[in-house]
Amino acid sequence: MQVSEPTKNSGRPLRRDARRNRDAIIKAAADSFARQGIDAPLDGIAKAAGVAIGTLYSHFPSRADLVEVVFAEKLDAWLAAAEQAAAADDPWKGFAGYLEAICELQADDRGLSDIASMQTSLADRIDTHLTQTRDLARVIVQRAQEQGSLRADVSPDDMVFVIWAHNRITAATRNVAPDAWRRHLALMLDAFRAERSHPLPVPPMTSDQVRRAMTRPGEGEAG
Repeated sequence: MQVSEPTKNSGRPLRRDARRNRDAIIKAAADSFARQGIDAPLDGIAKAAGVAIGTLYSHFPSRADLVEVVFAEKLDAWLAAAEQAAAADDPWKGFAGYLEAICELQADDRGLSDIASMQTSLADRIDTHLTQTRDLARVIVQRAQEQGSLRADVSPDDMVFVIWAHNRITAATRNVAPDAWRRHLALMLDAFRAERSHPLPVPPMTSDQVRRAMTRPGEGEAG
């Protein structure tokens, strides 16, 4: 007698065919999210995986469940980069290395860029990772400013501009000059240096303004 496929949270091992379907869905989702972002159609992912949409939902009841699994490794790498930067012996190298690490992680993955550049609740684990990395980013900025290497008028929220710009640059150059973002990042890092800095024309965005700018349409903004 054939044993029915266990539920996602049953704790029992999946049958071989169910495991194969799950792996195919994750692979197809990773490819689709990287190319199209986290709003890639789920029916297209199911088709690419060679399964019915119902099979996809039996493994991943919501888009957030699928996104959480697909991006687990990269989110862990992002958090590890932040932890390493916050503890770096040279705070400036920590700051610069952190920006390079997150840009490199996002360079070939539009989905991760979406997660990094938009304020949206996807899954508890993802939200926890993002909160931890943002807290560490404040430490990274503060240490570099205390060292005197990072200009004093930089706010941790200014780092969001790097992510937004990087998102558009990689989208435009990915198939033409995939390393072009490194040149832009180097220019940005020079702009962040304290030496020879000039006064900025306007104050930094507040955290609330950043949150509102990152909120996806239809998610809590009333106009």
